[in-house]
Amino acid sequence: MVQRLGAEFLGTFWLVFGGCGSAIFAALFLVPNVVAGQSVQAGIGFLGVALAFGLTVVTMAYAVGHVSGAHFNPAVTIGVAVAKRFEWKDVPAYVVTQVAGGLLAGLALWAIARDKPGFSVTGGMAANGYGENSPGGYGLVAVFCAEALLTAFFLYVILGATDSRAPSGFAPLAIGLALTLIHLISIPISNTSVNPARSTGVAFFNGAGAPGQLWVFWLAPIIGAAIAGATFHLVTGVDRRDRDISGEIDADDVTVAEGVDPNAAR
Repeated sequence: MVQRLGAEFLGTFWLVFGGCGSAIFAALFLVPNVVAGQSVQAGIGFLGVALAFGLTVVTMAYAVGHVSGAHFNPAVTIGVAVAKRFEWKDVPAYVVTQVAGGLLAGLALWAIARDKPGFSVTGGMAANGYGENSPGGYGLVAVFCAEALLTAFFLYVILGATDSRAPSGFAPLAIGLALTLIHLISIPISNTSVNPARSTGVAFFNGAGAPGQLWVFWLAPIIGAAIAGATFHLVTGVDRRDRDISGEIDADDVTVAEGVDPNAAR
């Protein structure tokens, strides 16, 4: 368990640091154009941030997924437990570790960002939010629905990609690309969470009302993940409940997802 939690801590840290870091430091980057006499946007924009989040999952899934199952997300941990593909007794330790990894990443981002003259960390730490804290001004209902729906589909992809009948070795790519697509859809809506650890990791360093709205980015993703976990076998006809429990997988199944199967922690 110590190694599994270490892998979850490392993976969640990388997700928050890489994903939120790309939004903080690289999404909008203006450079002077001497010829035109004005600044030119050389940042990565929404597309780059979305890709960065996806890449954090892909890289860490391949790096440590064979150790912990590569959840890096409390909603995913709860969702796969609802799907009976993860032991409920291990859920609290995973969730606490993921939040701790996210908070340490948020601290690292805050320490780097505040050292730039003129940069205000208040409201500038890529926090999630609704209303005035939504990039596009979307309200609570829209943000809640988007976060729940997108997290549900994220878990559907995870459960399907890590099934033994899915193409071997490609699960990290499918999961990372799913997270990229999710960000392309919802960065304007909520700055995209679908991950309570990601939201918690930067909310308190961001301020500007983000801590008070944090409950939405816990409740909505968990509800979405729980719905997906409870219905995946009904929707797809793939019923592996009580077969892919952590620590009880056959060796042949472990190799299928190349370390990303959410039940592969052992």
